[in-house]
Amino acid sequence: MCVYFDENVPKKCREDDAEEVTEKERANFCDWFKPGKDAFDPVRARKAAKAESALAALFGGDEDGEPGDDDARLQQAEDLFR
Repeated sequence: MCVYFDENVPKKCREDDAEEVTEKERANFCDWFKPGKDAFDPVRARKAAKAESALAALFGGDEDGEPGDDDARLQQAEDLFR
């Protein structure tokens, strides 16, 4: 996370001059970005990997966590959220 990130302010950034990121799924660039000292948390990364693995098992992913090509349930779930 950035040192200026703050979930409790309107733009999620404490830097007043920073542009608001409206399309969070696309690449973006911020001149103010400065990684915080807790930017990488190995415990959080381990929990995320475990959760992704559980989701892959639930929806029929392979051992790498990637969806199986012939898994109809996964395709139905993806179609549901489009």
